[in-house]
Amino acid sequence: MQTTFVMVKPDGVQRGLVGEIIGRFEQKGLRLVGLRQLTPSLELAEAHYEVHNERPFYPGLIRFITSGPVVAMAWTGVDAISVARNIIGPTDGRKAALGTIRGDYAMDIGHNIIHGSDAEETAEFELGLWFPDGVEDWTRLDETWVYE
Repeated sequence: MQTTFVMVKPDGVQRGLVGEIIGRFEQKGLRLVGLRQLTPSLELAEAHYEVHNERPFYPGLIRFITSGPVVAMAWTGVDAISVARNIIGPTDGRKAALGTIRGDYAMDIGHNIIHGSDAEETAEFELGLWFPDGVEDWTRLDETWVYE
């Protein structure tokens, strides 16, 4: 099993897409092990996006992610990182396939509804930032129907 970090960004929260997004991950068979809603502090946002701090879009990204509440989540499952990334779709919503979250709901690269960890190291780092006290591991009763 693998755990990944997923965040519904302020645009997704403001557009009322949180329930739809959670439903897609649950329907796929991933298990929600961490959930919190908050408006990120400047410090949290800067730590999360530190890898982009030299990029020209960084100041706007920080303003956007701190502009309102986000929903931070931890999801567990077999290959959870790649499974989540497939559910989310490519960064540019106009190029993302229909059926992905971004393909169905996003029209922009900047306001693209959702973030998901792209690798194990990233997931570990992001989960540590957003869930410093850890996550709640539990077993879904229907997992025997999800995995062979």
